[in-house]
Amino acid sequence: MKKSARLCFFLSLMLLGLLLPAVSLLSAGEDTIRAVRVDSSINPVVAEFIGKELHLANDEGAAAFLLELDTPGGLDTSMREIVKTILASRIPVIVYVYPPGARAASAGAIITLAADFAAMAPSTNLGAATPVAIGGGSGGQEKMDETMKAKVVNDAVAYAKSIARQKGRNEEWAEQIIRESISTPAEEALELKVIDLVAGNERELLDRLDGRRYIRDGEALALSSAGKRLVFGEMNWRQKILNTISNPNVAYMLLMLGIMGIFFEISQPGVILPGAVGALALLLAFIGLQMLPVNYVGVLLILLAVVLFVLEVKVVSYGMLSVGGIISLVMGSLVLIEGSEPYQQISLAVIIASVSVFSGFFLFALYFVIRTQKTRTVSGFEGMVGERGEAVTDFDGEGKVFVHSEYWTAVSPDRIRKGDEIEVVGKLARMRLEVRRTGNVSDSDAKEEQ
Repeated sequence: MKKSARLCFFLSLMLLGLLLPAVSLLSAGEDTIRAVRVDSSINPVVAEFIGKELHLANDEGAAAFLLELDTPGGLDTSMREIVKTILASRIPVIVYVYPPGARAASAGAIITLAADFAAMAPSTNLGAATPVAIGGGSGGQEKMDETMKAKVVNDAVAYAKSIARQKGRNEEWAEQIIRESISTPAEEALELKVIDLVAGNERELLDRLDGRRYIRDGEALALSSAGKRLVFGEMNWRQKILNTISNPNVAYMLLMLGIMGIFFEISQPGVILPGAVGALALLLAFIGLQMLPVNYVGVLLILLAVVLFVLEVKVVSYGMLSVGGIISLVMGSLVLIEGSEPYQQISLAVIIASVSVFSGFFLFALYFVIRTQKTRTVSGFEGMVGERGEAVTDFDGEGKVFVHSEYWTAVSPDRIRKGDEIEVVGKLARMRLEVRRTGNVSDSDAKEEQ
């Protein structure tokens, strides 16, 4: 009996331990509003982050989900993924263009239209969603001709208007932000019935939204937001890294660092660290570049620059190969990212700094390589050329000499006497030195010449 009682007691404790977190999570969800902040371009990492947090908010039974948005736009595929997640949410979704001075441009404007409640802070703007290019299958962007542009624009217009119609927003404005690329400040957006309200901060936003109606499955429900606690979600370390390297400037600098590390490892085998760092940087750069509109001609120009720098060591070009390498590097950097939006372009200052460091590194390394090649050998058999010594025997052809603290068999066209000063001028087969007599001669040889 005692054993059975103990077993029931332990089972009860385990069951209570499993149920308590679920009960606390449910009660916490009802009193909270889960929120996220996005202050970057809309990319696959951001879409994954928002989707994960919104699913978590639904699972917790949160009162609502708040998306604070400050974005210049982003990828169409990522934007549509976020919109689908918002439209499928069981709990109400609030999109708030915040803080003051922020914007929700391009993809951000469409995401705002899809929200159950759209709000903006003072001094913010919304709109400018005209598609300017279409992504190619290779990850780059091909310039659109008129026919293709019309198809893409019409598709975007239909998508935006359908979302605006579903949420009861201004369909005409939704069309204008795409066809005419207009951008609207907060107060004007409220007058045009694009958003629901203008709020100065988060607490004011939640208080003023309290009791407002939203539609779920054809049923009008009331939002309960006053006094709710905001719980902000954060990206995990993997998402933070991927989001950072999706920045064109970061991806470009990683590419430069990777190429330098691999080149150093190839030129100095066995160092290991530069090669490991270079390989890691290249992999991260490739991950970042796959989320950007890459022009592969730019990649080839950068690789050509590396080849030209390496050839400078092998071919005497008097610096012309290096000049060609620098020009190729600059041109490749300028066309590497083909996006027309500012957030999709590499900063000119970053290009200048990176090209200067990259070219300087290669030219500095090449300078020492060339100088080493031209340096006189100071070790081994070849290093004895130019050394001076003394003849230890008389010889007219082949004899013995003392050079570099060692006795050697030497050959000379001169007639050499014992004690004459000699100089090594070369080497011959079978470990023999070629020598010549210098100005100093032995006393016996001097008397004989007199």
